[in-house]
Amino acid sequence: MTRTVAYDMPRDLTPPVPEPVPEPTSPAKISAAPAPPPPVLPEPDQPGLTRHRTASELLVGLRSYDARLMLSERAIRRLAPAVCAWLERGVEPVAVQRALVDGLPAAPLRFPAGLIGHRLAELRPPPLPAGEIPPGFDPLQNCERCERAFRAAEPGRCGSCVGPQDDGRASGGVDRGSGGERVAQLRALLRGGSGGRRRSGTAP
Repeated sequence: MTRTVAYDMPRDLTPPVPEPVPEPTSPAKISAAPAPPPPVLPEPDQPGLTRHRTASELLVGLRSYDARLMLSERAIRRLAPAVCAWLERGVEPVAVQRALVDGLPAAPLRFPAGLIGHRLAELRPPPLPAGEIPPGFDPLQNCERCERAFRAAEPGRCGSCVGPQDDGRASGGVDRGSGGERVAQLRALLRGGSGGRRRSGTAP
């Protein structure tokens, strides 16, 4: 005897389609967080060629303090106006160098120009009151021979241009260089500038 089974709704005999497995995201496809914008570098109120040259020499010399601070020419051109803004506020070049090199991290510096720019923007001191000279420093003068800026009570020549042949025509200012240079300049002043004043009996 034959038995027949009937269904009101036929069953779905098609095999189920497997859901797609998401592909693992590669590190290259992960969008990195946007880099912070570079700091706004300060600008000098009165740009000057002598001050700009001093700023460029200061930035080039940073690598003598730390080899990791070797800056490119492009970075120096970009950062020099910010250093001028510090010098314009009466900050000595040695003090600027100290602010830029003190407390550097021990880890390798991937972007030394970015670190220097950040310090120039964030650590710049406020301006001095009008007419006030930093304590312990004479006003800035331009050397009569090389046009280099130096500090002295009166105009004249910087310590690098002072020699016995000047016969007292140089000022008593000493160019702010390294410690050895300052000692040599002071000795040159004592041998030449001071002796010349005693012989001539007149001030420059």
